Amino acid sequence: MSAITIGSTVFACVFGGALLGVFLRAVLPDHHLSSESRDVVRLGTGLLATMAALVLSLLIASAKGSYDIKNNELTQLAANVVLLDRVLAHYGPEAKDPRDLLRRSVVRAVEQMWPKDGSRSAELNPAATGAEDLYEKIQALSARNEAQGALRADALRIAVDLGRTRSLLFAQSGSSIPLPFLTILVFWAAVIFVSFGLFAPRNTTVVATLFVCALSVSGAIFLILELDRPFQGFMQVSSGPLRTALASLGQ
Repeated sequence: MSAITIGSTVFACVFGGALLGVFLRAVLPDHHLSSESRDVVRLGTGLLATMAALVLSLLIASAKGSYDIKNNELTQLAANVVLLDRVLAHYGPEAKDPRDLLRRSVVRAVEQMWPKDGSRSAELNPAATGAEDLYEKIQALSARNEAQGALRADALRIAVDLGRTRSLLFAQSGSSIPLPFLTILVFWAAVIFVSFGLFAPRNTTVVATLFVCALSVSGAIFLILELDRPFQGFMQVSSGPLRTALASLGQ
């Protein structure tokens, strides 16, 4: 389910809670809306608001941390691509085939991780780029002297690091946001907005304020989900590092 769909659902639940509170205000007996009842409801919603704020901050921190980790791994991947190309360049003309394969693998990775067709999801499986063939190509190089042997060993190590980073990105492609946390947070927000509508006067200013507040809550959930899915949606991690690395390959 897309972040927009979930965000819209959250908005419907939260703003619907406010409208439910307005409806209950019209049908409940007067003693349910007394000052004593209002004080109890305020205490309860204050507790819910505190817990909701803590959970919301926890979810934002978790999503932002996951986004930063994947962004850093992508930057490390680009740096290793450039380093591997330079090591193979120093190896000599014999490494032309691995260098060409490296370039093709990076082109394929960029196309799969950031597909031009917006309807397609990102492909993070390292096996889909042919990176394993690159390792075999490097391993097949025959070192003629000690220097080439050291360069070949360095190239194999970097190729392993590339594969490890791609595997990490693939393994971390799932959501880091626990669904129960998100469900409970939305429930708490809906209950809080029910209390807002229950004791708020019915006028345009109040309704507009509740609308904006509900939109803000759903926007926060949308932001969390976007950060949690860095290879899709509106807040994708930049392909700039890999494209910059690609431009320097073969030089």
